[in-house]
Amino acid sequence: MATERKDQGRAQDRRKVAGGQDHEVRYEADKMDVSKDKVREAVKSEGNSRAQVERKLKD
Repeated sequence: MATERKDQGRAQDRRKVAGGQDHEVRYEADKMDVSKDKVREAVKSEGNSRAQVERKLKD
C-alpha cells in the first residue's frame, strides 16, 4: 500500500516571511513599497505570517 504524498511544504512556506532572510525581506519591501527595516519591524511585532505582516504594512 503506497502512502499518499502531501504537497503542503511549499504552500505553508509561502504563507510565512522569514525576517532573517534578506531575499524574503527585500521581496516584501518591494511588493509593499516600504523599507526593509519596516518589514523586519512588522515581522517582529506581528509574527511571521505573511498575511499579518502585509496587513501591518498597509497601515
